Amino acid sequence: MSEAETIQDPLSIAEKWKQEGRDVAIATVVQTWGSAPRPVGSHLVIDGDGNFQGSVSGGCVEGAVVSEALDVIGAGKPKMLEFGVADETAWRVGLSCGGKISVYVERLV
Repeated sequence: MSEAETIQDPLSIAEKWKQEGRDVAIATVVQTWGSAPRPVGSHLVIDGDGNFQGSVSGGCVEGAVVSEALDVIGAGKPKMLEFGVADETAWRVGLSCGGKISVYVERLV
């Protein structure tokens, strides 16, 4: 990925990837509760090869979203994902202080 892509908005990158003929999914934070690393409206874009740009959380949540996005690309059906953990395990998965997030994943057509 070029340096220019690393500073662009994830949605601009999604548009570029789509124009290049890649299969693309967009994951969007649609709701948060408690402490969450990324605010509502944050995006992660994923292509069919598992390349991604942006962020919806961090830790293992991001990996899970990429994996689910690949399923969404394959099936073409959107998914609503929910992540939340107890306070004692929150830091390990990237949700500090027991936060919860909902992430909507959809394929670009």
